[in-house]
Amino acid sequence: MSPNAQTPATPSPRSLAESLRAGTDEDLARLLRARPDLLSPVPGDLTQLATRAGTRASVIRALDHLDRFTQQVAQALAVAPDPAPYAALHALLPGEDAATTLPGAVATLREQALVWGGDDQLRLVRTARELLAPSAQHPSPTGLGPTVAEATSGMSPTRLQELVATAGLPSTHDPVSAVAALSELFSSQDRMAALLDEAPAESVDVLNRLVWGPPYGQVTARPAAHLRWLLDRGLLLPTSPGTVVLPREAALHLRGGRAHRTLEPLPPAVTVKAEHRAQVVDATAAAEAYTALATVEELLKDWDEGGPAVLRAGGLSVRDLKRTAAALDAPEQTAAFWVELAYAAGLLASDGEADERYAATPALDSWLELPPAERWVPLAAAWLTATRTAGLVGGRDGKDRTLSALGPHLDRSAAPEVRHRVLALLAELPDGASPDPESVVARLAWERPSPGALELRGRLVRWTLAEAELLGVTGRGALSAHGRALLALDPRDGPAATPLTPAEAAVTAARAGKLLVPLLPEPLDHVLLQADLTAVAPGPLERPLADTLSVLADVESKGGATVYRFTPGSVRRALDAGRTASDLQDFLTAHSRTPVPQPLSYLIDDVARRHGHLRIGAASAYVRCDDDSVLGEILADKRAAGLRLRRLAPTVLAAQADPGTLLEGLRAMGFAPAAETPDGDVLITRAHAHRTPPRTAPEPVPDGPPLPDGTLLDAAIRAVRAGDRAATTPRKAAPERPADGELPRTGAADTLATMQAAVLTGEALWIGYVNAEGAASQRVIAPIRVEGGFVTAYDHTADEVRTYPLHRVTGVAELSED
Repeated sequence: MSPNAQTPATPSPRSLAESLRAGTDEDLARLLRARPDLLSPVPGDLTQLATRAGTRASVIRALDHLDRFTQQVAQALAVAPDPAPYAALHALLPGEDAATTLPGAVATLREQALVWGGDDQLRLVRTARELLAPSAQHPSPTGLGPTVAEATSGMSPTRLQELVATAGLPSTHDPVSAVAALSELFSSQDRMAALLDEAPAESVDVLNRLVWGPPYGQVTARPAAHLRWLLDRGLLLPTSPGTVVLPREAALHLRGGRAHRTLEPLPPAVTVKAEHRAQVVDATAAAEAYTALATVEELLKDWDEGGPAVLRAGGLSVRDLKRTAAALDAPEQTAAFWVELAYAAGLLASDGEADERYAATPALDSWLELPPAERWVPLAAAWLTATRTAGLVGGRDGKDRTLSALGPHLDRSAAPEVRHRVLALLAELPDGASPDPESVVARLAWERPSPGALELRGRLVRWTLAEAELLGVTGRGALSAHGRALLALDPRDGPAATPLTPAEAAVTAARAGKLLVPLLPEPLDHVLLQADLTAVAPGPLERPLADTLSVLADVESKGGATVYRFTPGSVRRALDAGRTASDLQDFLTAHSRTPVPQPLSYLIDDVARRHGHLRIGAASAYVRCDDDSVLGEILADKRAAGLRLRRLAPTVLAAQADPGTLLEGLRAMGFAPAAETPDGDVLITRAHAHRTPPRTAPEPVPDGPPLPDGTLLDAAIRAVRAGDRAATTPRKAAPERPADGELPRTGAADTLATMQAAVLTGEALWIGYVNAEGAASQRVIAPIRVEGGFVTAYDHTADEVRTYPLHRVTGVAELSED
């Protein structure tokens, strides 16, 4: 299409419904994909579809989903004549880039049923024009005001003639022609230039301040001379007491015919901030992915015996989030991301008990048994489609309440779309290129410029870039190979055009996981023991080794290599779990590439020798020891005063404290007591894994109706077309022809006779039908059989054979043969 396109040979449609009727099934499919809200429920015919497409809520949603230039085109149409020739629209949007992209923008508006008509008569749907056209209450995004005709609609004929005379125009003695004369004057380049040449400089300054909007200004009851000059010539027209407006025709002249001060026909480019080798990016992303797995596992292990309590309003308390962040050695905002990610993946939930707490779900046990790449897959799939937004944690909601991790009000339906779009933009960059974050923000702001969503979408972009790096989807800011695989069902097709469904995201994440496998380090079966009572794990450890070592030693530092430190407390923890000194010595010998250092052997033997020397049971509690001198030492220690101990026998002390308190108290004094069972055996203590009942991952909150799949689209289009045929097919004249929109009405005998005759002739009939819920509809049917009070017929509206009770048929009419 060119700016100088000729008037089509065929007449323009007279309504949006006619425009839709003239389109193909592919046109309808594109409309319903772009505006899925029109399918809920499926409209009965094209007239209903056109009516629904013009409703305020649907039009607002459609306008909000347009890019910046297409919105500018719609805004220009709202201030153009109605209807507007294509050439007039092009004149409002000058520039070479605009000329190139304008046909595509108009095609998009047509495709979404926001514009209809041929190139000679482009019409913006009425609701869109009402939303975008200027008014005193809602200024136009173009900054233009009302036309001369609109601004003078309440002005007296005498005042109009005064304006005409002062402007140097001949008197018309007719308000309509006076308005037309003023409009023609303000639209004429030469005559307006001559008029403005006579204007005082102060008057021109006023016009220059109003020309790009807002076009409204305030004047006093006795305006200054330069304002009076403008008022007398209609260059400022009163809209209310004390308020004046610059009419649209005059503003367009001063603008050089441009609807917008700045046009943005092309999307801003995403600039490259740094470039890296693709292998470095993939390796860095894989390392981050493994760290993500370790962090989520550490979080869930920390909550394995029951996590923090659930707030009454839902979510984690600020104190619990701080404690979790300290345990993960991460900032609070990052800790909130890991908590929300585990929750979105279905690994974490509330247990639902009276004293409600957060805990791991049963899905954790099977997740831990998977290889690392397969454990990363559900995390990536959950992140890509989740609407819960961890970046909001710590902020305030609309009622000034703090938003807490795992709490309500964290869902943002735009999050999956933004994540998908950000990754798609990264995929368009060269391999190994990382973008400037602000250029990504600017690009998405152009693609979806709705003022109400700009700030949130900008924050979502920045959070997406940070979270993708934490999760290992990107490395050094650039998209990795396995991150690229997240975007489409078939990598050869490039990024998918729309966000994926959870099922599609799971498929793509599985494919990405396969690409991640060779990049992840192989788990090690050994550590390096040091003489300073530490063990260095030079990489990830096999799970049995990691589990045992986490009991026997404390993690001192993390990174490329993990450092474990052995302490009396950690060794005692292993002994409490049922291990013996010889078991621990054999374990270290088998899994160390270096000899077991002598200090470590001494530590294990020393703690084991004293472990269980004291025995504690329930009296409330008692201490039993074969060496009465040890008991005497305890009684003499001032730190034992709080335990309120007394000797019952040479080898037994009784306490009023419970066994747990007594154990902790004596350990704090430097002893190594062991709990015992009622039978006198050492009580082996192991961590009790607390699990919630089976839980499903939280469902994402959709951003409006879901996108229809191909099957639903085909069925909906067939139904709409069939319903339109039923509504528009000519009918034979009946004795009592119903008015437009009413159902045919005939007596029961006539209805039965007409049905039976149609069975013999094979003709189609037009019927009115009321279903069991009382909903009335009109249908075109071809009767096949009439018996038992029912008619079986091929229903052209539903495109299938159906059976209808005759008593629910309001009437019948034959179709015209034309």
